[in-house]
Amino acid sequence: MSITGKVVLDLPPVKGNPRNSEGSFINLKDGRIMFVYSKFTGDRFNDDASADLAARYSDDNGETWTDDRIIATREEDQALNIMSVTLMRMANGDIGLFYVIRAGANDARTYLRRSADEGEIWSVPLLCIQPVGYYVVNNDRVVRLSDGRLLIPAAFHRNGYDSGNKNPGIRFDSRGEVIFFISDDDGKTWTEGNCKSVLPFNAYSYSGLQEPGVVELGNGMLWSFARTDMCYQYEMFSFDRGETWTTPQPSRFTSPCSPMSIKRIPETGNLLAVWNPVPNYNGSQQFRKGAWNGGRTPFVLSVSKDDGR
Repeated sequence: MSITGKVVLDLPPVKGNPRNSEGSFINLKDGRIMFVYSKFTGDRFNDDASADLAARYSDDNGETWTDDRIIATREEDQALNIMSVTLMRMANGDIGLFYVIRAGANDARTYLRRSADEGEIWSVPLLCIQPVGYYVVNNDRVVRLSDGRLLIPAAFHRNGYDSGNKNPGIRFDSRGEVIFFISDDDGKTWTEGNCKSVLPFNAYSYSGLQEPGVVELGNGMLWSFARTDMCYQYEMFSFDRGETWTTPQPSRFTSPCSPMSIKRIPETGNLLAVWNPVPNYNGSQQFRKGAWNGGRTPFVLSVSKDDGR
């Protein structure tokens, strides 16, 4: 296994900024790259801790980066935090900023803001997921299909998430159920798909299907994947542009309970998969130097030249 690449930007935790995570990139019209990510504040790094959205810019193709600029705050959204960004070029040329507003322990939903001036000024947020609930949508997960349809892959968790919950009568259900939200008018209106995907062995799983992603294949079929604690990424397929899905099944990708990403390389059309290949088998190492890492090492890349076959 060869090691490649180099670190061009490191954002370690520091006092008052305990976590920087869940970002997305977009090419600006002037040639710069914009990177927007979750910048946590205070002294907690939990998923429900305080966080804003910060932007950094590169004018040398990612080699160096500016200092951060806060572009959205949790206070203006009246939220516990805001996080999990997807940046997308919209049909009219605007930049779309999809992100999760965590309004409460049982209210985490994706919203969309637009910018007509390359990220300087943003519109008010538009709600994309109508039903109230706790929906996990990872960063850089919202996709546009070849016919223009937008898809948001979400993992629904009953009873929400509250790291400080002491009420034994309310239990966060960690077993995610995958639901897709769909827009056919470039994000102006949204509907829920006609299918909910559930792990077949849910009774024996703590994770269920979590942090789903999706990619469109060359024949128009959609391939979705989700992390599990069953030693594999589980996969499901749609033949009707995301309305319904096949029963989830283990994929070829062994994995701990960590998210995988699959993207299409623009220059070649090949698929690029990025994931952790070593599952959490009995006795596997979950800690390193006293810190939990979930067994999320090594971190590998794989390319498919035949559309994932």
